[in-house]
Amino acid sequence: MGTTNDPFVAFTDVQKTYDGETLVVKNLNLTIERGEFLTLLGPSGSGKTTTLMMLAGFEVPTHGRITLDGVEINNMAPHKRNIGMVFQNYALFPHMTVDENLAFPLMVRKVAKDEVAKKVARALDMVQMPQMAKRRPGQLSGGQQQRVALARALVFDPKLVLMDEPLGALDKQLREHMQIEIKHIHERLGVTVVYVTHDQSEALTMSDRVAVFNDGIIQQLAKPSALYEQPENSFVAQFIGENNRLNGKIASVNGTACGVEIPNFGMVSAIPISVQSVGSPTTLSLRPERVRINPESGAYANQFDAEVQELIYLGDHTRCRVSVLGNANFIIKVANAEGVPSLSPGQKVRVGWKPEDCRALDAY
Repeated sequence: MGTTNDPFVAFTDVQKTYDGETLVVKNLNLTIERGEFLTLLGPSGSGKTTTLMMLAGFEVPTHGRITLDGVEINNMAPHKRNIGMVFQNYALFPHMTVDENLAFPLMVRKVAKDEVAKKVARALDMVQMPQMAKRRPGQLSGGQQQRVALARALVFDPKLVLMDEPLGALDKQLREHMQIEIKHIHERLGVTVVYVTHDQSEALTMSDRVAVFNDGIIQQLAKPSALYEQPENSFVAQFIGENNRLNGKIASVNGTACGVEIPNFGMVSAIPISVQSVGSPTTLSLRPERVRINPESGAYANQFDAEVQELIYLGDHTRCRVSVLGNANFIIKVANAEGVPSLSPGQKVRVGWKPEDCRALDAY
């Protein structure tokens, strides 16, 4: 058993290959604190699900060490790890009632019958489904089945709960509702959760921290707000939220500021994040909501002529696509509020943004 100062989960120099040649997970070093909600986020094939499967015990690391609460678990059988698991397909027993599904992991662990009843009732209350105890999975909606799967993962008081794309089969509205439900349950119980998804909005909504995977490597590990506001490389900037990219060359670097030349179009002031020397290529990252249309003259260090290409009304804001600095797919989110100028396709405008909102990253 680990001390209170040890990380609850630790991956140390972990690698995984299936064919002996290609590494699906490359030299993974990751720690997870007790009670944390950590999301592994990334596109298909990025290594996030393999990482979860190694933690669950369904895959064995090719190299490296995984510890849970101070104990190495590399070769420990899955059922001995005291880990709850929630799958995308729910994996409920169709011939059992809801309460029988919840009782099953307790019976396997030889929990006393009177204690089983108490734990099942508590788990049903946790997901607000006590009235569904005698129904079978086929008599439940997708959202209700997902709640049962969640309750079954929590009913035996596991050390750790792993969730593999658990909301992928639900419709958008129900998925968003379940995101908040899972977040609230985590906050009430304080259980440690490792959650896998390719949905970046899901990761931002639910997590204490997010590990962004690509090509078997964690590209950035940070709080959701830091990932969105302060991406460390072009992949993270593009994968998390909507993002405008401008390709150019470093013209000057001076500590916390740099000038980037957009060939044939002009100079942009930005903050250097992952740039090389003067003359090296860079990709500028700028969030659509940070751009202003027709700002006062001199209000921003970056101000350029633009032309409105397309307007898409989305209720609380309008998605405005403009052509600026040679980029015809530059997006601006314009709030539908009082005092916002009316726009139309073909209209000439000025756009502006602060240098500190524009990050010079690696060429992408």
